Amino acid sequence: MSRVLDIISVAGARPNFMKIAPLAQAFASEPRIRHRIVHTGQHYDTAMSSRFFTELGIPEPWRNLGVGSLGHAAQTAEILTRFDALLAESPCDVVLVVGDVNSTIACALAAVKRGIPVAHVEAGLRSFDRSMPEEINRMLTDAISDVLYVTEPSGCTNLAREGVDPARVLLTGNVMIDTLLAQLPAARAAGTLQRLGLERGGYGLVTLHRPSNVDDAAVLGMLMSVLARVGARLPLVFPVHPRTAARLKDMGWDAADSTVRLVEPQGYQDFLALMEAAKLIMTDSGGVQEEACILRVPCLTLRENTERPITVEVGGNKLVGRDPVLIESAAFEILDGRAPRASIPDLWDGRAATRICADLVARYGEQL
Repeated sequence: MSRVLDIISVAGARPNFMKIAPLAQAFASEPRIRHRIVHTGQHYDTAMSSRFFTELGIPEPWRNLGVGSLGHAAQTAEILTRFDALLAESPCDVVLVVGDVNSTIACALAAVKRGIPVAHVEAGLRSFDRSMPEEINRMLTDAISDVLYVTEPSGCTNLAREGVDPARVLLTGNVMIDTLLAQLPAARAAGTLQRLGLERGGYGLVTLHRPSNVDDAAVLGMLMSVLARVGARLPLVFPVHPRTAARLKDMGWDAADSTVRLVEPQGYQDFLALMEAAKLIMTDSGGVQEEACILRVPCLTLRENTERPITVEVGGNKLVGRDPVLIESAAFEILDGRAPRASIPDLWDGRAATRICADLVARYGEQL
């Protein structure tokens, strides 16, 4: 190689940070790579952005586009416009995008229109629910990316069905799990349970943020009612996403009268500690499904579908939708000790980022 491989990676929202962290570490140990991080500013408050960079040891972003909170169309357009201007000023050899947020598709589109190869980490996941904005972002990003790094076998199957050349696809494992395994010792030492007055196995953990679950007051009210009934048997702790907090406030839900305890959004290590010590997890988050599986904490997904079917196949996750009877019965089954024990998916071993780093050098290094 006559010079280093210049990679710009994009982080925009909280789930991106956990995926970028192990990649940044792997790139830093590879002398043939120059790595720059661009933060789009899609998530911009301290609790959901800066704190994660600090905890996860991610280098300071080379640039912050400062986009902030906007509607889907306006935010995607603004990120595209600002990232395109950045690439015009400072081109690179590869743009690496992760996940399925607006920053992912916007920056991929800006790069490919400038003829810069795009690598998509966490490619191929499909919920087959096009009402989810993330599903549209996934499909479009995969369609225009040059190399697709896949976390589980279903991703390879989906991409093959969509006509993607198998030479562009690599099953690498899951960079989210790289971060989890690296951060677990620090999470266990963080004192989170003591701070919140909790005991290991003495509570369940809840997260809700999907529009289908929180935007409709009737649906959210129903979910909170069934959570309260489960909480009567096992107290539930609910770190409230700002979106969900606003909806609960609008509907006048009173936490004081419930067995569901609302707490502030948690940093990564605190949230990891809460997951690892929970008796069960109830969520609509894709990443939490994966993390619960590795931690072997039984997970109930309050959605009709999942883009991460491997978590169901290995026994770590059960889809319960928004059926209150099914949610309650599945939760009680776990509390009665009748949940299956999950196995660990192949390649979820903490080395996904190392595989991605090696493949990027092999694919693009000889072109320099």
